[in-house]
Amino acid sequence: MILAAIDIGSNAARLLISEVSVYKDGSVDFTKLNLLRIPLRLGFDVFDNGVVSDAKKKKLLETLRAYKLLMSIYNVEAYKACATSAMRDALNGPKILEEILLETGLKINIISGHEEANIIYETHIAEKLSDNKAYLYIDVGGGSTEVTLFAQNHTIFKESFNIGTIRLLHNKVSDEQWEHMKWYIKTYVRDYQPLEAIGTGGNINKIFSISKRKEGRPLTLDLLKDYYKELSYTPLDERKHLYQFRDDRADVIVPALQLYISIMRWALADEIYVPKIGLADGLIKMLYSEQTLAVAKKII
Repeated sequence: MILAAIDIGSNAARLLISEVSVYKDGSVDFTKLNLLRIPLRLGFDVFDNGVVSDAKKKKLLETLRAYKLLMSIYNVEAYKACATSAMRDALNGPKILEEILLETGLKINIISGHEEANIIYETHIAEKLSDNKAYLYIDVGGGSTEVTLFAQNHTIFKESFNIGTIRLLHNKVSDEQWEHMKWYIKTYVRDYQPLEAIGTGGNINKIFSISKRKEGRPLTLDLLKDYYKELSYTPLDERKHLYQFRDDRADVIVPALQLYISIMRWALADEIYVPKIGLADGLIKMLYSEQTLAVAKKII
């Protein structure tokens, strides 16, 4: 079975195409066939002006036409598509998605922050964690940050905060929002110490790559602080040259580090694991579950 997921975020639009293989023992493998990322940066329009501009709308439409063609080439059997923080805030978001449906036939749902956290849970990362430890899952995006606490083999909370890298770059996050996040994290992790952090998002993945850490080894809070200090004091052009960052990574990586560091400090987490999974992976897992359930109902 070949499935696809489309994630329209505040910084980029992603297409993930995966092949699902089911074995006689009941185990399931998800093999990534293609992952494409287009830096549309919708949040730059929305968080400043409240709407997606005509120019960005055109690029989004062209991107989705290309994604639909790729899905056809790969013989995708089913897909799931969602839009997150920027489209949630865009006054013309629903109208744009109606136009996309008419032009491409692709149905895209605008999801809430809590739905976003639920979909990320579908990565089934909790199944790989120890029952004896507590884990704080941190997913930093351009428009929002989703935080989930796992402990004692249960989800303790899932919360979404309207604090993201693009909002921070554009000074769209108030002191009150920061204080609320700080209060929430400190209050609700208090009884689940010690804990370890798990980070997802393109920025933490990039930091993990340049750190040269071995797969499965965590990054320390002190290392993140060092990178934050170094990158903050490095001019943008030098940052791109020294670390070979793309334009759409070089600017957002500093506020992303600020978020990871702040949340880890509030949660008293000294290390963060980087499994390189995200919303698109969760969409694929959720879609597979839906497809399996539909087949089971037909058989019954």
